[in-house]
Amino acid sequence: MVAWILAVGLHGIVTSRDLIHQIICLVVVQSSTYVLLLGVGYVTGGVAPYFYDISQRAKAVDPVVQALTLTDIVVEAAVTALLLSFAVQAHKRFGTLDPHELVEFRG
Repeated sequence: MVAWILAVGLHGIVTSRDLIHQIICLVVVQSSTYVLLLGVGYVTGGVAPYFYDISQRAKAVDPVVQALTLTDIVVEAAVTALLLSFAVQAHKRFGTLDPHELVEFRG
């Protein structure tokens, strides 16, 4: 599933002719990392590790992976906001969101 989500996002980034669409596809690529992290930390029959009344033999889920996933979400939100602000500024300055036209303005 992770590879499929990653491939769909990368395909959108490579084939898109609009900066906003490319940013959305980057969000999809970032979402594949959530699925990967949650898949790595998944334990069948696992319980939350912070309960004191569970037995010592019980399988516990690793909370570090969950914390990394939440950190990943926060970083993605910040990066997305920054990229969208760059896209707005590019549209204001050059009047286009086509990356191929923006390359022509490089000077």
